[in-house]
Amino acid sequence: MKIWVDADACPGAVRDIILRAANRLVLHTTFVANKALCLPVAPHLYFVQVAAGPDVVDLYIIEQAQQGELVITQDIPLAAQLVNQGVTVISPHGTLFTDGNIGDRLASRNLMSDLRDTGMITGGPKPFGEKEKRAFANAFDQTLTRLLKDA
Repeated sequence: MKIWVDADACPGAVRDIILRAANRLVLHTTFVANKALCLPVAPHLYFVQVAAGPDVVDLYIIEQAQQGELVITQDIPLAAQLVNQGVTVISPHGTLFTDGNIGDRLASRNLMSDLRDTGMITGGPKPFGEKEKRAFANAFDQTLTRLLKDA
């Protein structure tokens, strides 16, 4: 089983949780970003730097991730494509994306994007805090446990 991380916008606290689990369980974990990222040296930790540009990280992860593997991303269009491929996807906020919820999540994301583009909504997402960190840690632990059991 492999873990793939869309590392471009991954909060540091989430990266730390992933690294602790990857080191504890010795899991093949790949961080993918279009800018340099410092990771501890370990034979099961990998970093792939892709070219800068829209969706380059997404396309790399889509090409590499397989059914039975885990991807961490907050990119909902990427999550939708991966869920359709049978890949397990969770967000840094602890949301498990499934066949049952990804359509609604994608529609909401598109609506909010349209509203921001027209200026009807301004501002960005809420800050990432302890509540979100705990939610991710719980969802990540439960998801890893299930995937390792199924493997």
